[in-house]
Amino acid sequence: MRQLKREVKIGNVTIGGNNPIAVQTMLNVPVEDIEGNVAQAKRCEAAGCQILRVTCPSAADAKCIEAVKNAVNIPIVADIHFDYKAALACADVGVDKIRINPGNIGDDDRVKAVVQACQQKNIPIRIGVNGGSLEKHILAKYGAPVPEAMVESALYHVRLLEKFDFNNIVISIKNSNVPRMMEAYRQLSAVTDYPLHVGVTEAGTYQMGLLKSGMGIGGMLLEGIGDTIRVSLAADPEKEVEAGYNILRAVGFPVAGPRSQTRWSGGFRAARSPSRWPSWAVSSTAPARPGRPTSASPAARARRCFSSTANPSGS
Repeated sequence: MRQLKREVKIGNVTIGGNNPIAVQTMLNVPVEDIEGNVAQAKRCEAAGCQILRVTCPSAADAKCIEAVKNAVNIPIVADIHFDYKAALACADVGVDKIRINPGNIGDDDRVKAVVQACQQKNIPIRIGVNGGSLEKHILAKYGAPVPEAMVESALYHVRLLEKFDFNNIVISIKNSNVPRMMEAYRQLSAVTDYPLHVGVTEAGTYQMGLLKSGMGIGGMLLEGIGDTIRVSLAADPEKEVEAGYNILRAVGFPVAGPRSQTRWSGGFRAARSPSRWPSWAVSSTAPARPGRPTSASPAARARRCFSSTANPSGS
């Protein structure tokens, strides 16, 4: 059963609550190649992508965001790392969501400027924690990117936004180590009602990426955790979209498209899309509900899932 999170509107797609789990991907064409980005974005849309992320390292690169936004009819997310002016430029050209960690962009004045720009245009912000790039003070405290460290990092960034009365937030908390990633999402889901973007980062080769993502993303969905997903693969982004839908099918979500066999608690049944659904729509097999996962206590799960003692090999 899905865990109920608050709804967040990203362009023409709403995640959280009882809304379908959205499948997204990220363009991998150099940002300077605007024509190439537009062409790839159109292919992703045709493949069924519902939310599309585009890198924007500088304010000047917002022109690529604008071109892609004007070329497709799906929400566009600007991926910002350190330059707050890039976030402001993307807000100006009408981006639908901004992925940024406020702790990385400087002092409170810069964070406030981004928050105000997003508030004025109702643009949500995704906080994206990555186990490979935690804040130095948090990493020093825990010694490794264990789940507790990742959750603390996410909440640190959340507080920086909430400080300015901003709560139009989505959170991701990715790791290349699947047990750590899963336990981090469990712990985070237990303490926040912000919708969660689920994925495994730096998953490795194409085959290993499929395996890790199937286990990590699929495992979280089976526990009712996740409102949008992205499969990270060493491949064209259209392949990530395909893999995302296959994971949804595998865990029992009816996915619009060709008839397929899906496992249900009562046996097997064919998942067939109702005619009223658009070609990309998916829906949960059970009503959403609030509350923590019931499989075990947090302490028990932590012990079982290599919380603080996990071998970091493969991270």
